[in-house]
Amino acid sequence: MKYYLAIDIGASSGRHIVGWPDGGKMTTDEVYRFGNGVCNANGKLTWDIKSLFDNVVEGIKAALKKYPKIESFAIDTWGVDYVLINYDEEILPCHSYRDGRTQNAIERVHGLVPFAELYSRTGIQFQPFNTVYQLCDDADSGRLDNATDFLMIPEYLTYKLTGVKSHEYTNATTTGLVNCATGEYDRDIIRRLGLPDHLFCALSQPRTVVGSLKPEIREYVGGDVQAVLCASHDTASAVEGIPMDGDQLYISSGTWSLLGAKLPAAVTDENSRKANYSNEGGAGYIRYQKNIMGMWVVNRLRDELCPDTPWNEITDGASKSAFKESVDINDQAFLSPVSMKTAFDGMLKHKPQSVADYFNAAYISLAHGYACAITELQANTGKKYDRLYIVGGGAKNKYLNSLVNDVCGVTVTALPIEATAIGNLKIQAQRD
Repeated sequence: MKYYLAIDIGASSGRHIVGWPDGGKMTTDEVYRFGNGVCNANGKLTWDIKSLFDNVVEGIKAALKKYPKIESFAIDTWGVDYVLINYDEEILPCHSYRDGRTQNAIERVHGLVPFAELYSRTGIQFQPFNTVYQLCDDADSGRLDNATDFLMIPEYLTYKLTGVKSHEYTNATTTGLVNCATGEYDRDIIRRLGLPDHLFCALSQPRTVVGSLKPEIREYVGGDVQAVLCASHDTASAVEGIPMDGDQLYISSGTWSLLGAKLPAAVTDENSRKANYSNEGGAGYIRYQKNIMGMWVVNRLRDELCPDTPWNEITDGASKSAFKESVDINDQAFLSPVSMKTAFDGMLKHKPQSVADYFNAAYISLAHGYACAITELQANTGKKYDRLYIVGGGAKNKYLNSLVNDVCGVTVTALPIEATAIGNLKIQAQRD
């Protein structure tokens, strides 16, 4: 039996999952879990990158204690964010995409490379937190002056474990700086934006071997495990983990809902740009998808309105609510409000009368957001889809799934599985 280790880190938690192929399926065992979250450091939203690394190491130690021989490990995280390095020293803080520091940089970027051109070359949808805008903000503030490297967070953590700096393709596409035709960084865009060319190295595909653990890490965790690149953008790994019957629609439902389909090549026409569809890298295909607001809104509502109420009671109450009004769930008002309740109050025509009303408004709004995105996707690709696979945390929400089934006009297959970890493990096992 060959064992593999997936280190899957999201915006709110991370997990170490050991997996092994068994009868055509991937059997898994979660051996370590830890919390994650955005920190407020001097008015800036940042990641505690040291804590992340420490937990990654502890999880490897726990995995090796239970499974002494593990063939390889791979790390996936959310996209967009990165760590700047001056040779071997981090240039901190490590900013979170939710920080909102890019407003001035966006205008400057689009003045140098109009967004229509940026989209036609990279295929990446506009989001104010895209790496291209974060890097240009770093350039404006002088943070790039001494930077010898920039590593996306999974590759940074892998580097800290192995001493090898790598750049993985699927996660790199989330930067908005990878040419969707060549699959490499677009040097012309980088030059026109005035970004240091040396930061942007050749990209490696999933399944690339990185190397062994550093001696001091081996000694601490009690063994050696080979590092491999999975599809290190977590959504790319999640799509690999879906047992999909043919090419159908998918939603990776977490903090964000990533809705899309697998295509052989990028679609960067004007309709796709206007609909804000993204063409992100997959393991041998393009993920034509759109970021839609996800479980962030209901998680925040729960934190604010009923933090101790179990989710089954929340969804049961929402399903019985007579409040049927919806909002544009992708409005910027819901991105990072001080009060999610107040954000809904400001967008709804009628004020909800109960906690259940707020949740029902959120769930109905999510379903309508998905429906709008599906209509756009089908028009832009010229293909009709009849099934939607939902994985991630939202797949466990039976009430939301039923709303999506009814509102979107597709058959929903909800898979409450660790799709991202399974995809991560599957890519590692495919090397053998």
